[in-house]
Amino acid sequence: MKRDLVKEYLHYLQVEKGLSKNSFESYQRDLAKLTNWAEKNNYDIVQFSRQDLREFLIDLARENLSPTSVNRLISAMRGFYKFLMFDRHINKNPAEDLQSQQTTAYLPKFLNQDEIEKLLQVPDVSGEIGLRDRTILETMYACGLRVSEVCSLQISDVELDSGILTCKGKGNKTRKVPVGKSAVEWLKSYLAKRRQKENFEIQNLFVSIYGRPISRQDIFQIVKECGIKIGRDDISPHTLRHSFATHLVQNSADIRSVQQMLGHADISTTQIYTHITDQHLRKTYEKFHPRSK
Repeated sequence: MKRDLVKEYLHYLQVEKGLSKNSFESYQRDLAKLTNWAEKNNYDIVQFSRQDLREFLIDLARENLSPTSVNRLISAMRGFYKFLMFDRHINKNPAEDLQSQQTTAYLPKFLNQDEIEKLLQVPDVSGEIGLRDRTILETMYACGLRVSEVCSLQISDVELDSGILTCKGKGNKTRKVPVGKSAVEWLKSYLAKRRQKENFEIQNLFVSIYGRPISRQDIFQIVKECGIKIGRDDISPHTLRHSFATHLVQNSADIRSVQQMLGHADISTTQIYTHITDQHLRKTYEKFHPRSK
């Protein structure tokens, strides 16, 4: 029986590399494109040459994928063929020299501090759902969490007395993040209300109105609806993470500390926030300095 090498590689990513669910699914989708194209053209995926991969990418151009999506696909192919080399199925990586597409400089959206305050004030905290939503917003902004990290938070992950939160990020790596006084107070209020109602069979910190762990879609909806009410219909949960990092850097936080709190493996990923603050300083200077024009 012929081995399913793509399946073996995906298993390796999941078990050995500890890839997050979202990253794993991206690799799975990208390699499915490659497999489907090989089957359609009666090619053996193991025997692909660099030219075969180039033809695959040319055909894929009809789908009008963004440069970011194409680059992610190229990265997935490089990793797959590197895996085949280590497993001695091939002698050379045909994807090694594929050129990535140029992408425009990406500067993430963020809210200024006034907008953050307005956003946090939107939920009606007199009800249980509003209290939960306010606590989610406060926690995301206070800790710079990814939406997947918020969904997977357990009650035991929050140490209210010490103001420390433990979350599991990409690659199942755990990190500890300080929680500000405001978020701690909202967490205390939320947990007091939650204990009155919920049984503790569900250990997730945030739950839906049906008593199930809250989903990514639930949080996207919460942030989207609150954003619309303050005139910002362009924001997502990640906007709060970007705002967390941007405000820290604007207030002279050490970039290495910000990297650690965000859970970035590479400092260059964190340094994008220094570019944001540079632009912010330039705009402020041009707007307010009498000799700027």
